[in-house]
Amino acid sequence: MNACIRAIVRIGCKQRFQVYGIVGGYQGILDEAYVFLDARSVAKIIHRGGTILTTGRSEEFKTKAGLKKAAEKLKKKDINALIAVGGDGTMRGLYELGKRWKDGLLIGVPGTIDNDVFGTDHSIGFDTAVNNALVAIDKIRDTAEAFSRVFLIEVMGRHSGAIAAHVGIASGASAIIIPETPTDLDELAQIIIEERRKGKMSSIIIVAEGDEAGDATAIASKLTDKVEEGCRVSILGYIQRGGNPTHCDRILATRLGAYAIDCILEGKTGIMVGESGRDLVETPFEDTWKKKKHIEEWMLERITDLSS
Repeated sequence: MNACIRAIVRIGCKQRFQVYGIVGGYQGILDEAYVFLDARSVAKIIHRGGTILTTGRSEEFKTKAGLKKAAEKLKKKDINALIAVGGDGTMRGLYELGKRWKDGLLIGVPGTIDNDVFGTDHSIGFDTAVNNALVAIDKIRDTAEAFSRVFLIEVMGRHSGAIAAHVGIASGASAIIIPETPTDLDELAQIIIEERRKGKMSSIIIVAEGDEAGDATAIASKLTDKVEEGCRVSILGYIQRGGNPTHCDRILATRLGAYAIDCILEGKTGIMVGESGRDLVETPFEDTWKKKKHIEEWMLERITDLSS
């Protein structure tokens, strides 16, 4: 998100905007936690993970009274436009705020490692999370091969299997378990047994944490009985979120931040900016969560063939 903040501030300053950062997300509006940002204040942050403005959840902002208060705070500060970076919850917040704040423009930028926001091919942070997971999985594979183990590796994704699908394909996993597709444990066990029959002594299975069959620990317990050997579990957790952003994320964040300023200059509001192919696109807030972003099933159907 820092690369996006940098682009917004620097392009905004070039347009002679007075730019403020809001510390702590939506709660920062309610607390009037503004910090003035000029071109130099965002120097040397493009390579840093996370966000210099910090973020967080605000229960007060979700209430009608909190939204009304936020609108009043923005009006008091004489804010003309607000850009928020986040997932579908952030877009919902902007949508609800827009019903009460008529004095300014609202632009959303997709920033979530889950990559589940409709209206953009990729969201900021997704590529970095996938690469972080891949580094860990490649190391776990060394252990799996050395000890002839079956490893279930759990990645983030309570409602979306995007990370699991991408790391599974890129790591050469034997199977990928995601919320978007039904999980057949008997079929999964048969894949492992068949790999053993063919002489493959280690298996990597990628599990999205929100799968209907359970988390990696629960699935491993059930599989152990079916394949008659111990299945090891590794939960990657928050390691996926941190670290220096990849070049893809830095470019995406910079493009979307700069484009958000272009949209403000054109008087646009109520939209999330995104990237489709190489085109910059705009999506109404409601569509970002009402429309479903699909996982590419064509590749998922070929996972077993690719790993055999």
